[in-house]
Amino acid sequence: MTESRPLWKDCLVDIFGRALEAVDPYTVIARQADEILSRYEKGGFRRLFVLAFGKAASPMVRAVADRLGHVITAGVAITKYGHQVEAGKGLGIDIYEAGHPLPDENGLKATMEVIRLAGTFDEHTFALCLISGGGSALLVAPYGAVSLREKQEATEVLLKAGADIYELNAVRKHLSKVKGGRLAEIASPATIESLILSDVIGDRLDVIASGPTAPDGSTYGDAMQVIEKYGLDRQVAPGLLHLLREGAAGRVPETPKAGNPVFLRVRNRVVGNNGIALEAARRRAAELGFDAAIGSGEVRGEARDVGRRLAEAALAAREAGPRVPGGTGEGRCLISGGETTVTVKGHGLGGRNMELALAFALGVEGAEGIALLSAGTDGTDGPTDAAGAIVDGQTAVKARARGIEPEKYLTDNDSYHFFQEAGGLFRSGPTGTNVMDMQVMLVE
Repeated sequence: MTESRPLWKDCLVDIFGRALEAVDPYTVIARQADEILSRYEKGGFRRLFVLAFGKAASPMVRAVADRLGHVITAGVAITKYGHQVEAGKGLGIDIYEAGHPLPDENGLKATMEVIRLAGTFDEHTFALCLISGGGSALLVAPYGAVSLREKQEATEVLLKAGADIYELNAVRKHLSKVKGGRLAEIASPATIESLILSDVIGDRLDVIASGPTAPDGSTYGDAMQVIEKYGLDRQVAPGLLHLLREGAAGRVPETPKAGNPVFLRVRNRVVGNNGIALEAARRRAAELGFDAAIGSGEVRGEARDVGRRLAEAALAAREAGPRVPGGTGEGRCLISGGETTVTVKGHGLGGRNMELALAFALGVEGAEGIALLSAGTDGTDGPTDAAGAIVDGQTAVKARARGIEPEKYLTDNDSYHFFQEAGGLFRSGPTGTNVMDMQVMLVE
């Protein structure tokens, strides 16, 4: 990456890879298999169904198929296009691929099958739900008279407006037949065990995949406040707006809340998250000889603003020297994670990690001995084929020398094409996991 650190790019990729290994969906679910089997057998259940949805659904299903195949009755799994692997074949587990971040007809078709199956559950049924990030878009069944098209449009305008995951899900839960605890309601009186790979800050059960088996802490009134906050009253369908207003007025049944009897036989457990990934990254960086530290696991806000703040932190760290007096590392590794947002005002192509990295590159322009990898742990960043980008103090300098103006691309939300032209795109392909984003900084 820099003249003094020619192998830093390899170090960044190595550290990121070790973080992914720590939250590998197959591994974390396989560890739970013995306990699940014991609960099933001791509970005297007659049937075991598997319901999986999210970007990590396929490896999660493969883990239970390998360990619990002999007791599985049937199941349905929904994952993102390109994320399917052979799993559950011959066990009656049907795997569907569907749209993300915008829901599509395939997602609706698959979700209706989930609803049909869950509607057959009784008190002798054990339902194993495997939930991962992306489930909000993939598990889609519009509520009432709202159409899929109207829900797609609402999701798109909220994303472009810069709504965060909490705001986005407050709206989506109240437009859905299955989100916000409504899947648990359909499946009642079955016993439900939800194993969850968290992709949200704070691991909030009601937010991960919009909490299909968790009590909903938000209301129709909260959903309306989100619409009003971003001035979207005239950009969403009248029928959709009518549903939210009727719900806020108490004329439409609310999503089930804490204390509702449908949750008496439901247990939700987070088995993998961003914190586990960050700690694995820290340990690997230390093994490579860096003084490594985790900054924040709750990085949020506008991607370009976060990029600038991280650049300031990197420059300050370079001036400060070792992380601790007498530190043995020849450089520092600063690790963070979370999920930023992008308010789209331009017409370019990009993702939050690439936009963050471009802003960082501008913030450290000309500085030696600083490098950053920012990437989505799922292997995708926005509607692109990249997971993120790798930059250093020379990224912007070299781009300008070739007539590529970084500021122009940042203004147009066109970070993907900037890195395509200037170099720096990080492509990992689908990783099979999803625990938000990570930033790894190396500072000499």
